[in-house]
Order: sequence, then C-alpha cells, then structure tokens
Amino acid sequence: MIRVGGIRVSLDTDFSRLEDICAKKLKIDRSRLISVSLAKKSVDARKKSDVHFLISLDIEAKGEEKLLKTLKNAVKYKKPEYNIPAAKNAAYRPVIVGFGPAGMFAALVLAMAGAKPIVLERGGDVDSRVKAVEEFQSGGKLDTECNVQFGEGGAGTFSDGKLTTGIKDKRIGWILERLVEFGAPEEILYLAKPHIGTDKLRGAVKALRERVISLGGEVIFNAKFCGFEAENGSISAVKYTKEGQICTIDTKSVILATGHSAMDVFELLYNEKIELSQKSFSVGVRAEHLRTDIDKAMYGNFAGHKALKAADYKLAVHLPNGRTLYTFCMCPGGYVVAASSEEGRLAVNGMSCFARDAENSNSALLVNVGPGDYGSDHPLAGMWFQRDLEEKAFRAGGSDYHAPAAVLRDFMEGRVSEKLGRVKPSFRPDVKFAAPEEYLPDYVCESLRMGITEMGKKIQGFDDGDTLLTGIESRSSSPVRINRGEDMQSLSLKGLYPCGEGAGYAGGIVSAAVDGMKCAESLLEAIV
Repeated sequence: MIRVGGIRVSLDTDFSRLEDICAKKLKIDRSRLISVSLAKKSVDARKKSDVHFLISLDIEAKGEEKLLKTLKNAVKYKKPEYNIPAAKNAAYRPVIVGFGPAGMFAALVLAMAGAKPIVLERGGDVDSRVKAVEEFQSGGKLDTECNVQFGEGGAGTFSDGKLTTGIKDKRIGWILERLVEFGAPEEILYLAKPHIGTDKLRGAVKALRERVISLGGEVIFNAKFCGFEAENGSISAVKYTKEGQICTIDTKSVILATGHSAMDVFELLYNEKIELSQKSFSVGVRAEHLRTDIDKAMYGNFAGHKALKAADYKLAVHLPNGRTLYTFCMCPGGYVVAASSEEGRLAVNGMSCFARDAENSNSALLVNVGPGDYGSDHPLAGMWFQRDLEEKAFRAGGSDYHAPAAVLRDFMEGRVSEKLGRVKPSFRPDVKFAAPEEYLPDYVCESLRMGITEMGKKIQGFDDGDTLLTGIESRSSSPVRINRGEDMQSLSLKGLYPCGEGAGYAGGIVSAAVDGMKCAESLLEAIV
C-alpha cells in the first residue's frame, strides 16, 4: 500500500467516488487500482479567496514500486498493528478507579486480554449523569459525585468530544477504530481534526462499557474510592463506599484514573504518603463569539458552504510579561457549560454537539500558571491556588452557581458590564456581570488584555467589543502530578498505577486513552 498526501480538491468534491479522484488527480490508469481509501482530510483556509480540502489517500495498486518513483508526496505505508497480550492466570482481578477515557480504555484492554477487570466509578452511568447535569443547569442542586466531571465517560463526555492530540502513538488508530465500532462517526478515522460531539460520544461510552462487561469485566457505579490497604510496600486491597457502606476488594493491581478534578483523591494520597509533586496548569475565561462571525473570519465568502462545518481556530501569543495566552478546547457552534464539582466553587468548560450548529462558538482563553505563583512548595499548593480562584468566581457570580461574565469592551476599559452586546450567553442557569479581576490574578487579567488584542490581529473580529468572557476556566489540566516510574507504577506503592489526566500524564481524550492502555499493558506484564 502507498499513501499519497497533499492532494488538493474542491469543496464540492464527491468523496463517494474516490477511485475517480485518485485516477484524475494522480493520473493513474483506473485499471491499475485495487483499492482507494481516504486517509486524511483537512480544510485549507489559508487563502480566504480559495478555501479547499487537502486529502491523503491510501492506495493499493498494481506496480506500486513504480508508482512510488513517479508520484509526489508518496510513501510506502503499512497500517500500524496493535496486539493485546493475553493475561496470565492470577489469583486476583485488577481494579480500575475511574471510568473516563483513561479508565475506559484500560478496562477495555484488560477485558480483551482476559483479565476481567473491576471498575469503580464514583458517579452514575451516562444516562444518570445527563439527568443530574440537566437538573443542575436548570437551577437545581449540584451533585458533587455525578456531574460534568464525574461519572461514566469522565469529563470528556460533556465536552466537544475532540480527538486531536499532539502525541504520535500506534495506539491512536486502534482507539479511533474502537470508537467507530462503538457508534462514533466513521469520519473520525480520517479527519485532521476529528470530533465526535457530546451527543454521539455518550452512545459510544455505553457501548464500550457493555463490551467490557461481555468479556467478564464489571463496572460498579456510585462507588467512591476511599483508600487502600498495603503489605510490604505493595497494594493488597482497595476500599470504596457505596450506599453508605465501606466495601473492600482484595487485589494486587489498581489503575488510578480518577481525573483532574478529584481533589479529594489528591488529599487522600498525600495523607497516605504517596509521592506527589506540583504541576503547572492554566487559568482564564471562556470567550464566546457569534458562530457566523468566526465562520466568516476563517472561511471568507466560503462560510456557510454545505461541505464546511462551523470553523475552528487555535491561537497562542507570547507576551512581554513572560506569560503565554492561548486558546484551548475550542468549541465551534457550542455552549459554555457549568463544570463545578465542589460546593461553593465554580468552574466552566466548553461543549459542542456533533452538528456544531449552536449560535455561538467559544474557546478557553488561558494563561499559564506554575509553582512560582502558588505561594508554597507543598505538593497540593497548586490545587489550593485553583480552589481559591474557583471560590472567588463562585462569589463573583452571586454564590448561586451563576457564572461571572464580562463584555469584552468593558473589560478592556476596566469597568463592570451593565448590558450585553450582540453575543448572548449560552451558559446555564445564567450569568451575572462581574469584572474578571474579582476572581483572576491581576497578571492573568493583564495577559488577557494584551493577548486578546494580538489575537485580533490574527483573526478578524476576535477582539470585537461584543465578545463575551465567562469565568472561570480552571480545569484544563491537573495542578498535581502523582509521581510514577518507567513501569507506570507509583514511586511509593507497588501495584498502584497513576493514570491519565488526573495523574498529570495526559491532556485530552485521546492522550488519556493512550495512557490508560499503557498502564494496562504494564499491569499485564507485571502479573506473576
């Protein structure tokens, strides 16, 4: 097989006729073609007057060696293989704490290996989560165990379902194939910026759970991790609470995939003398623009073309004060959602459905913070810093889980907003006008002002005065790292595998899933 990249095609291309595209664009006689498949597809909008697709094709053909010499941007290609090792017979079952992307794919690998894992998830199943989140967003009580952060599917279930990642790993293709098998759109296999959407991701999460169970695994919901037992420096049991009862499972292997918002787990580990360290993260706001404005800025007159979904963007500005302002988790045609998981603390996130057709497009605008900002060398100082900002945001929003919001022109001129512009808030239950200075450090606000102005030079209208800033975005990554060795095990306790975003070793759905698989592989190797 050969892969040919950099093929330019129009937005009106009929992708059901790949052999015709291949024969015409690459000047290959159709009789030589055995099979043609779409390997990659991206939008090239560098020139607003000439927006088109760039594609890569995987081609099986007669005389491939000759074609390799004549075609530009062609390489010999073999699809990476991923093989799951068989589990050795063990006197115990491995336990996974948390059923987000890392925990799910760790569970899937272990189940397919025949290890019959037991999963403990503090929140409910995905249907229970949807009900709990909807109730909270409608003004109801926050469920601190089942919310946007906790429950089946993890935080990714209430996000954009973005599957982009900066890492290169043979496991990524396998992950995407499994998601398609479980109901995700097939296009995630070839889009340069694959995205499932919150609505479709939920179904895939349920199907994955059902597969784990069918292979002998077990998933226990509303089961909150509350500790472990150890003998001679190795884990011997894990404890959890369910319906007010403390339960114990004897085991020698625990994959800890509790996510970046399980602050109580960080505290528990610290008290149990598990080695932790500070980690840099980022804080800021969600910026909402009208989707049509962003589409026009990115696609010019091609905005609204039937082949184009809502436009996305990715920006970063390095500032004179030594900070960086960057966009994160951009949600085209999406919503700003409540991401709180603790009483008296407020956080926001972004979410899109598959269609990406809501009125606004939003993105986090984040400024890097690190140990030098925390005011202490304690391993949990970053978490305390994060909590302090979220408490301030809660108060700024009126202490009722309304989010503090500011119209950009008012923020730039240093005054509290009194009325909205063209951009109406998508956040529920509602927003309350407040200056970002009420909950963000001055250096973050200074960075926002400088950086947004620079971003406006890169994307027309990005610094439009009607842009709405909603806070606080503070959960982009973990403020704590659970230190582990090359064998993926805790440096303090043999048999404990810190995993995913919560352990500080991943950022995003795909990288967390990859980390979960790596932990499962290491666990299987360690079974004696």
